[in-house]
Amino acid sequence: MPSALLVMDFQTGVVERFGSTEVVRKAREAVDAARARGFPVVFVRVGFRDGAPEVSPRNKSFSALGAEGGMGQGSPATQVVPELEPLGSDVVVVKRRVSAFTGSDLEVVLRSADVDHLVLAGIATSGVVLSTLREAADRDYQLTVLSDACLDRDPEVHRVLTEKVFPRQADVVTVAEWAAGLG
Repeated sequence: MPSALLVMDFQTGVVERFGSTEVVRKAREAVDAARARGFPVVFVRVGFRDGAPEVSPRNKSFSALGAEGGMGQGSPATQVVPELEPLGSDVVVVKRRVSAFTGSDLEVVLRSADVDHLVLAGIATSGVVLSTLREAADRDYQLTVLSDACLDRDPEVHRVLTEKVFPRQADVVTVAEWAAGLG
C-alpha cells in the first residue's frame, strides 16, 4: 500500500502563533522516517494570491487572516519552517482553505503517485488535521494520524480528537510507534 506523509501548516506564521518547538521536532522525526523508507513527503501550506481574492468576508476564519495580510503565498509567514525545509524530492502544495484538499492540487499529486494511505501531521489538530482527515476518509484513503506531530491551542480539544474522534476513521499513533512499524 503506497503511503505518503502529509506535513500540514508547519509554516512560519502558524508555528510562531502556536509557539511549540516540540511538535516541530516530532514532525522532523516523521519526515526523516518517511524519507528513509522512500515514502513521499508532501508539505501542505496555506497561502493566498495578492489581494487574497480567495477570501470571502463570510468566512470567519480566513477573513481575519486576509484582513491581517501577510498570508500571501510568497510571504515568509506562509513558507515551511526552516527546521522542516523541503527537499527537491518533496512536494509542496499550496491550499486556499482549511482542508489540505480544498483549493489545492493535492489529489492530483497523490493519484499520480498511486498513494492510498495518508499519514497526517499538522497544526492545528482541530483545523487542518480534522478537515483533511474527514475529507480523506470520504475519498477512501487509509489514514494514520501522528498524535504527537499534531498540535492544537486547546490541549483538551487535541485529546478528544486524537483519543475519541479520529480513531473512528484512522489509526492514531505516536511518531515513534509509526516509525517502529515501518520496519
